[in-house]
Amino acid sequence: MRLLPVLIALVVSVLVYVLVFEHDRFLPAPATQPQTETTSPETAPQTTQIMRVVALRSQAREVDSAVVVRGRSEADRIVELRAETSGLVINDPLRKGHMVTQGDILCRLDPAARNAALAEAQARLSESQTRIPEAEARANEARAQLEEAEINANAAENLVESGFASQTRVAATRAAVSSAQAAVQSATSGLEAARAGIESARAAVAAAETEIARLAIVAPFDGVLDTDTAEIGSLLQPGALCATVLQLDPITMVGFVSELQVARVEMNAPATIRMASGRRVEGRVTFVARSADDVTRTFRVEVTVPNPDLSLRDGETAEILIGAAGKRAHLLPQSALTLDDEGALGLRIVNPESLAQFVPVELLRDTPSGVWLTGLPDSADVIVIGQDFVTDGVPVDPVFQELGQ
Repeated sequence: MRLLPVLIALVVSVLVYVLVFEHDRFLPAPATQPQTETTSPETAPQTTQIMRVVALRSQAREVDSAVVVRGRSEADRIVELRAETSGLVINDPLRKGHMVTQGDILCRLDPAARNAALAEAQARLSESQTRIPEAEARANEARAQLEEAEINANAAENLVESGFASQTRVAATRAAVSSAQAAVQSATSGLEAARAGIESARAAVAAAETEIARLAIVAPFDGVLDTDTAEIGSLLQPGALCATVLQLDPITMVGFVSELQVARVEMNAPATIRMASGRRVEGRVTFVARSADDVTRTFRVEVTVPNPDLSLRDGETAEILIGAAGKRAHLLPQSALTLDDEGALGLRIVNPESLAQFVPVELLRDTPSGVWLTGLPDSADVIVIGQDFVTDGVPVDPVFQELGQ
């Protein structure tokens, strides 16, 4: 009973082997066909596919390659007026926003006893000045006495030599000369002391006058008050704040330029400023820093702008466009930009042989209507659609359009 399944399995295995491995033996031989000459792939004619792209005929134009800087407005001058002496404020305060003129009194302090001190110093000066003639007279008198003593001494010495005078008389005349010399020195010292007294009195007068002048704190220039002045009755000590004054005409626009662009910024170059409010004003570059900021490695640039109506305020955000040398550039859609295998930014153009060609470019400025690019010929057919599907040397069939389509 077990032999039959084994035989069936052997028969099936033989049939499978014959059908799979020996089936060619049981098929009829194919009919021979005449040999024909075949063309190898190397010798077969190749048909080149021409890519259709959309191109734009662009002409270079002269554009102002302005340096764009973000910055803010600053008052041309800011000064904090502080007291140089102590005293009570005796004038009514001025409120912030008040326009002041150079020389206007902002804070006046109580003079107290300063006027009396000035009068005393002036009196001492007058007294010292009256002592000068008296001291000069004494000095002249002492010189005359010295001259007389010297004459008497000479005469006594001559008489002694002739035998008409004694040595006692000579000694007495010499003593008189010494006494006269001492009197001259004393009178001269008195004169110098009187003159020194005058200079001291003059210094005291000047100090008293300076102290009185410090009682009035005045505006150093035309401007506007940024703070209220000190309240009446308040006590100001040396260094205490009286008021802060701003000069807003002209006003200064301050920005910081990178080290790559600072060489393009020149003194007195024209600049256009766009304020955050949308207002546009004009000015000129008045300062370019020679030293970079230690942290940002940028250079400070200042643009002076007239502000006669004081409509521009200190601290406003501004975009500063500093004029620089013009360049020839093309205005093209930003979507036309592409990258080559090396990662360089550029465009693909249609060359005179109608082949695609990659040209590296430099981005000059970004505008709402497109980007300004340099590096292209003055006249170029730029591929604006399909540039990413062709490579250098590929034939193209351009369809031209106008910018903005």
